[in-house]
Amino acid sequence: MDPFTRHRGIVATLDRVNVDTDQIIPKQFLKRIERTGFEDCLFFDWRFRPDGSLNEDFELNAPRYRGASILLARANFGCGSSREHAPWALKDYGFRVIVAPSFADIFYNNCFKNGMLPIKLSEEQVDELFSRAKQTDGYALLVDLVEQKISDEEGLELKFEVEPFRRHSLLEGLDDIGVTLQHEDKIRAFEERRR
Repeated sequence: MDPFTRHRGIVATLDRVNVDTDQIIPKQFLKRIERTGFEDCLFFDWRFRPDGSLNEDFELNAPRYRGASILLARANFGCGSSREHAPWALKDYGFRVIVAPSFADIFYNNCFKNGMLPIKLSEEQVDELFSRAKQTDGYALLVDLVEQKISDEEGLELKFEVEPFRRHSLLEGLDDIGVTLQHEDKIRAFEERRR
């Protein structure tokens, strides 16, 4: 997993509450077990029309959001069934950060385990970011996990909190296996004693 320290990116807005995992990645794409190659599946039922053509009315299809790597969403993002494919699809599409007032617990945990940073801000702070993003094409934020703050070029600065263990894991680029391997010497010594 790549370490996450600071990230600057264009903000895409998804102004909908209760975006569930079946909309993030519909069930027909869950047959694959690889962790990559899901970018075309992301928000499939919203991004594409039944005939397979691009749905121009869907927010993320707007040219102004091309290349966005920060997703700004509303409350209860990632609700619904538990599927690790949801963060895989978001990451494959290019998102490194998701900002919302609240997240479903399992989705929130899965983001950290897959090297993405979900940030919880107040409704008022999220409203302010939506307002700024809608006013400026190519609106960008700098997300600093070291300092735990978000800033823009107009002087906005917002603090956020991340649990210390999750923060450490992202800063060091450690997934669950990486965390375990930090104790490889102790594991090997235990195995030697238990032969």
